[in-house]
Amino acid sequence: MREISFSGEAEARVGYTRANNSSTAMTFRRKSSAAISHKTSSRILSRMSPHETTRSKQSEKEDAHIMSSVHFSPGSDSGVNGNVAKMEDAKVNIDDGKDESVHPDTMYHNIRKKIAPFVMSFGFRIFGVILILVDFVLVIVDLSLPAKSRGVGDALEVVSLLISFFFLADVLLRVYVEGLKVYFSSQLNIVDACVVVITLVVTMIYTFSDLTGASLIPRVVTFLRFLRIIILVRVFRLAAQRKELEKVTRRMISENKRRYQKDGFDLDLTYVTDRVIAMSFPSSGKQSFYRNPIKEVARFLDTKHEGHYKVYNLCSEKGYDPQFFHYRVERVFIDDHNVPSLGDLLKYTANVREWMSADPQNIIAIHCKGGKGRTGTMVCTWFIDSDQFESAKASLDYFGERRTDKSQSSKFQGVETPSQSRYVGYYEIMKNKFNRQLPPPRSLVIKSIRIHSIAGVGKGDGSDLRVKIIVKKELVFQCVCGKQENCRVFPDVGGNAAVISLQNGPVVEGDVKVMFESSAGLPKGYEDVPFYFWFNTSFIEDNRLFLPREELDNPHKPKMWDLYKEDFGVTMIFSEP
Repeated sequence: MREISFSGEAEARVGYTRANNSSTAMTFRRKSSAAISHKTSSRILSRMSPHETTRSKQSEKEDAHIMSSVHFSPGSDSGVNGNVAKMEDAKVNIDDGKDESVHPDTMYHNIRKKIAPFVMSFGFRIFGVILILVDFVLVIVDLSLPAKSRGVGDALEVVSLLISFFFLADVLLRVYVEGLKVYFSSQLNIVDACVVVITLVVTMIYTFSDLTGASLIPRVVTFLRFLRIIILVRVFRLAAQRKELEKVTRRMISENKRRYQKDGFDLDLTYVTDRVIAMSFPSSGKQSFYRNPIKEVARFLDTKHEGHYKVYNLCSEKGYDPQFFHYRVERVFIDDHNVPSLGDLLKYTANVREWMSADPQNIIAIHCKGGKGRTGTMVCTWFIDSDQFESAKASLDYFGERRTDKSQSSKFQGVETPSQSRYVGYYEIMKNKFNRQLPPPRSLVIKSIRIHSIAGVGKGDGSDLRVKIIVKKELVFQCVCGKQENCRVFPDVGGNAAVISLQNGPVVEGDVKVMFESSAGLPKGYEDVPFYFWFNTSFIEDNRLFLPREELDNPHKPKMWDLYKEDFGVTMIFSEP
């Protein structure tokens, strides 16, 4: 075991235990800034010797491929709010949702690992469906051809035979990739394999039989024609292909979010800790084709945590019948790519605290639409409230690490919208400074907005912008810069900025949303605007708020940095009412 310790009060212990060269266990003692992130790892590596650095990087690379379980220790300060009620320093296993069977480093398994993405890909499945339909048409056309057109019929039979061999190869590849036991554990797969083998035999008999021979008995011809009709049962393969298409589509939509793929489940669902689950929306109808089917989610929770789970739906845009989860469903209404109100945050954490302290076996399953932004915001807020983390950044880093499956891709699947991260930081202050109470309310007048490094953004002088200010989902102020409507724009060419001075600026209090639209064709992102952000007036200091590019919603994305330069940012100036 290799152990790395942080000095000071913020301590983290990261240990790697290699067992049978197949699995890795991680132990986290989380306190303060003990973030499990690439940035943290980089800082650790910079303090090691070159030999230790090389060895550490190599170990991390290996761990990324073979990690199958994570052990979590919340520390003795978490109490009943923590991950293990009344079990100080108890080591508990976090189910990683992966099959923990040992796969030796052999050519057989290496080849299987390489071809699996192709065999289980969306394109390969679609191609199989198309071939089924093509083969169906070929059989109908062949049977309808008159005897004098047997030359065309023979060509069609050869094509149909090739398709039959493709179907056989498809089944064999899936058996190879999934394993004999896993593949034939599904009744649908058994039926599918039987259909493929039987129809292949029938196709071969029909193709290699001479129907035009004078010596053939009419009854034999009729029988062979009947066999050809039997091939039409291959259309039932569509049922199996539809099932596979659903799987690959869900995997494609969930991207590289960590999925639960064992014990007969394949869900976009992650154990963030042993008592906190993050997942995508439990869907029904057409949406269940690419999202978690709600019946499967219910089956999973009833199987794993019967009578001890509560579901939190964060979607303001849609809900479902709570009966699926035995009416243990709580709603927190948050718009997509937006933030919860501070009041809703406090109500939510109080509700979770009561549920988690009622029984050590109780768990929570939290979801929004994709199980990422809003879900991560609320999961990290709970981490702060329950003393599992003391800093917002540490909790956000950890959530991102747990939700991201790096064996699939390095794309970060944590909380990315800066305003959502900002509100996790607000809760950290509310918990530590205001004892889980709302901060003292503060009313402020918005006087002006300065946009830094504006050259190349729209018209480059702010004249194309429209500013909207929203409080409690109501538009309280808007100005059109080009028409000098409710504002005046002062370009600062020397400072590469534009100042928007608001005329009769609004008095705002609490949670405030500021949106910027453009008439110059600036690319739109979330909320169908070029950029926007949220803030709360109780946390404004010195009547000034500055947000750099990385803290503005939409410009924070690296793909937008060609447009929004490094010094791009927004400063808001306030005054007392």
